Amino acid sequence: MSIAAKFEIEYLQYLDAEGKQVRDDLPAFAQDLDHMVELYKLMLSTRVFDAKSIALQRTGKLGTYASCLGHEAAHVGIGSAMKPEDVLAPSYREYGAQLYRGVRPREVYMYWGGDERGNDYQNEPARHDFAWSVPIATQCLHAAGSALAFKIRGEKRVAVCTIGDGGSSKGDFYGAINITGAQNLPMVAVIVNNQWAISVPRKIQSGAPTLAQKGIAAGLYSIQVDGNDIIAVRKAMEDALERARNGEGGSVIEAVTYRLGDHTTADDARRYRGEAEVKEGWAKEPMKRLRNWLVAKGVWDDAKEEAWKAECDEWMDNEVNAYLETKTQPVSAMFDYTFAEVPADLAKQRDYVLSLESQLASKKGH
Repeated sequence: MSIAAKFEIEYLQYLDAEGKQVRDDLPAFAQDLDHMVELYKLMLSTRVFDAKSIALQRTGKLGTYASCLGHEAAHVGIGSAMKPEDVLAPSYREYGAQLYRGVRPREVYMYWGGDERGNDYQNEPARHDFAWSVPIATQCLHAAGSALAFKIRGEKRVAVCTIGDGGSSKGDFYGAINITGAQNLPMVAVIVNNQWAISVPRKIQSGAPTLAQKGIAAGLYSIQVDGNDIIAVRKAMEDALERARNGEGGSVIEAVTYRLGDHTTADDARRYRGEAEVKEGWAKEPMKRLRNWLVAKGVWDDAKEEAWKAECDEWMDNEVNAYLETKTQPVSAMFDYTFAEVPADLAKQRDYVLSLESQLASKKGH
C-alpha cells in the first residue's frame, strides 16, 4: 500500500524545569542577557498584576476576572516576538502579551469592571490590536480576516491569535486555520495549552497526541513548544512570524503550559483537579526556571528581585488608583455607540431612561 502523506511534530525546549539549558544553540535574542532580564521583569510584573487583580475582585472592586498565573512565559514570549505593525487578536487572559504591547492595567480593570472604554487602548502598538474576546475562538476568525486584508494590501504584517486548548476544538478555530492555509495568509495561531478547558481536562478534549498537529490538516507549519520556557516560545514565534511575513504561510504553535489558578474568579478548580497535579504544575512553572537561568548567568539576584517587586507594587498602586478614580459614563452612553442613527424604539427607551435619571437627580436635590 502506498502512503499519501507523512508528518511529524517537532518539540522545542531550551530550559528545563530547573532552568538548566538543554541545548546550546541559543537564538540571538537569548544571548542578549540584558534583554532576557527585561523579559523576566515583565513576567514578574505580570504576576504582580495578576495577584492584584484577584485581590480587587475579592474585595468587590472588579467583576469576574480570568487569571494568567502560570502563563507568563507563553504570553510574554508571544508579545515580545511581534513587531509593532503586527496585530494581536487575544482571548481573555493574555495580559503579558498585551502589557508588552502597551495595554495599561487600568484598561484591563475597566474592561473586567464592566466599562467598555477599557477596550479603547491608548498606547501604540496595542491601539490597533483587537479587544478581549470572551466568546470562545471567534478572535481566530478576526485574525484570519486581518491576515487576508494584509495580503490583499501587500502589507508585510502578521495577524496573531491566541486560543486555549479547549477553544482549539471550536469550529471558529478550524475555519480560521483552514482559510489561512488555503489562501496562504500571514497568520500565526498560538494554542496556549494549559491542560484544562474550565473543568474539562486535555485528555478528553482531543484524541490527537498533540494539539499542534491540528494545523497539519490545514496545510500550516505546526510545532509544539514548552510553554513554560520563554526562549522556546519566543523562538518559535519569531520563526513563524518571519515565515508569514515573507509570504511562506501561516503556522500553528502549541505552547504546553499549566493553569496554576482557577479558570476565573467564578471557578473553584479544587472541585475537579487534585493537589498532586497542581503541585506538579508549580514544579514546572515558568518564573522559577528563567530566574534560575539568569542567576546562574550572574545577571539577577535576590536584591534585584526585591527591588523590582517594590517598583511593581508602586506601579500597580498607581494603576489601581487610576481605575478606581475613573468617572462612570453617563446613562446615555449605552445608547450612543451602537447605531449611526438611533432607531426609534431605542430613542424612546433612551428618552425614558434619561427622564428617570432626571427625576432621581431632582429628588436627591431636595
